[in-house]
Amino acid sequence: MQLYKPTNKNSFLKRINNVWCQLIGSSADFTLEARIFHSISIGLITLAVFYVPYNLFAGLYVAAVSGILLAGFFYFQYNNSRFRNKPHNNTIAALTGILIFSVNYFSNSGINGSTDLIWPSYFVLLLAISPYRQHLLWLFVYIVSFSMLHLIEYRYPSLVKHPFDLGKGEFIDRITAFPIPIIAITIIIGFLKKSYDKEKTIVEEEARAIELRNEQIVQQKQELEQINTEKNKLLSIISHDLRAPFANIQNYLYLLNENMLEGPERQLLENELLNATDQTMEMISNLLYWAKSQMEGVTTNLAVVELLHLLQNTLEIEKTLAGKKAITLNYEIDTGIMITADPDMLQLVVRNLINNAIKFTPQGGVIHINAQVLNAQCKVSIKDNGWGVPQDKTDTLFSMTSGSTFGTNNEKGVGLGLPLCKEFMERQGGSIGFESTPGQGSDFFILIPLSMPPDADSNSSYSPICTG
Repeated sequence: MQLYKPTNKNSFLKRINNVWCQLIGSSADFTLEARIFHSISIGLITLAVFYVPYNLFAGLYVAAVSGILLAGFFYFQYNNSRFRNKPHNNTIAALTGILIFSVNYFSNSGINGSTDLIWPSYFVLLLAISPYRQHLLWLFVYIVSFSMLHLIEYRYPSLVKHPFDLGKGEFIDRITAFPIPIIAITIIIGFLKKSYDKEKTIVEEEARAIELRNEQIVQQKQELEQINTEKNKLLSIISHDLRAPFANIQNYLYLLNENMLEGPERQLLENELLNATDQTMEMISNLLYWAKSQMEGVTTNLAVVELLHLLQNTLEIEKTLAGKKAITLNYEIDTGIMITADPDMLQLVVRNLINNAIKFTPQGGVIHINAQVLNAQCKVSIKDNGWGVPQDKTDTLFSMTSGSTFGTNNEKGVGLGLPLCKEFMERQGGSIGFESTPGQGSDFFILIPLSMPPDADSNSSYSPICTG
């Protein structure tokens, strides 16, 4: 591939453009009218360098003097505007043009000469360098002046001088005068178009910036609404769901203090309080993890761990809890499955999912947990034959708006477990999902990245551990 190298032509054009920008001034320092005036001034002075000697050679002494005066006026005004910070004078420019063109009109063939060709271009220049409020004034003045000159010629044709011969002389006069209005109009239109394009670009950028700000405002509004919802939920949990278990414990202590509890009644009440305390501990644990993730952010410490070794103690504890509800919990996880995960986060996720399965599975139910290697991931599934997920909750199950639901034994949750599981799985580079049939059960599963995906040969060395 041939690399592009800037040519001498491009370098030369760049230098010319830099010089031109220096001569007319930058848009940051000068208005559009001022830069147009600077450009036209430079153009007229340059043309005068050629036209004045030509007019002297052709015997057009009045035209030569007019060119010198016009070039001198524009040089003076340009110098004041560009380098002395004195704005050009529109009135003097307008009156100077009328005076010079009037004299040149009568000295150069009148209506048959080239003055009428230059006159409109000078008026366009005057409009370009004048403020809007003066345009109607100069339009009136120039129309009256133009009409008066032609009327005077019509009434007194002898006042008009004819320095050129018919035919060739008039042809040369027109050809040599033609570049003046063309150059002036080209410069003016070029500036106006460039200014329009620049303003259009600025407006489009501002519109895009406004649109982006609106999107950010909408996003911030949604985030604030979500934070407000979560705050209200947290306050509701603290004011009600956490208050009730502690009130029960307080009442129990009052009864103990008054010696009002006998053996069987006391044992029954203690069992109920123990279950309520277990649920409260789960609530507090989820609340603390959630609050920390929202306020401080949770640090994810990924490590390579063996799945069974990591989860076995948690599974045995959950198996005991399930047994208290007469639920059979068994698991089947092959040894040697190495995953990349945050051990604490993963245990919290699995614990929450199993607790949910126990909560919504009636007595005598079955919960089965298994792990399956799928390409570069490990799928851990917690399947139960409980109530299942109602259809109206499937879309919001992992959001803060899902709310809590009572379990089969009126177990109370806080509605934070599944949103917390989703957030923690995503922080570990995994995901969470579920399949459910109302009345038949649910299958919640998580996908965790493998550290070293097993091949066919290593699969044969796995020894499954099944408990039931």
